[in-house]
Amino acid sequence: MKKLKDALKECEAIKFGDFILASGKKSQYYIDIKKASTNPNILKLIAAEISRLLIERSIYADYVGGVAIGGIPVAVAVSLETGYSLLIIRKEAKDYGTKGQIVGDFIPGKSIILVEDVTTTGGSVLKAINTLREAGLFINKVITVVDREEGAANNLESINVELIPLVRVSELMKK
Repeated sequence: MKKLKDALKECEAIKFGDFILASGKKSQYYIDIKKASTNPNILKLIAAEISRLLIERSIYADYVGGVAIGGIPVAVAVSLETGYSLLIIRKEAKDYGTKGQIVGDFIPGKSIILVEDVTTTGGSVLKAINTLREAGLFINKVITVVDREEGAANNLESINVELIPLVRVSELMKK
């Protein structure tokens, strides 16, 4: 994980200033994982770390899913690394085409691991989990590249889902 932490720092994925987060909260720092997930070398490293973690913890799933938009590159990379089929979870259903909120073929009753770029309170992930469960998929683990440590783990635990961070923001803040 040290290699990943160093890579995130080197690509300047953490920025300082005044920011409004997706949760609506104000923050003095912003985790811009897109700086990492658009870099093929770092994206490969993230996928390798997630794959290693899945093997080490004997976690199996039928699918890997990513929440639009930040989780999609991570989910694609993990799908390629592990061979798990990919599902993309839209934040809302479209008014055209199939009108579905889940992109990709799946069988209800199967399991999915959800991956996310950054978690704060877990709001986006909670909505995605609800969508997945309503569609009949089983989910009990979410892997995030960076957890901001602002409630996501507790919020997910309240619905029997474990949050597994590759890196915690407190580790990134260390010199």
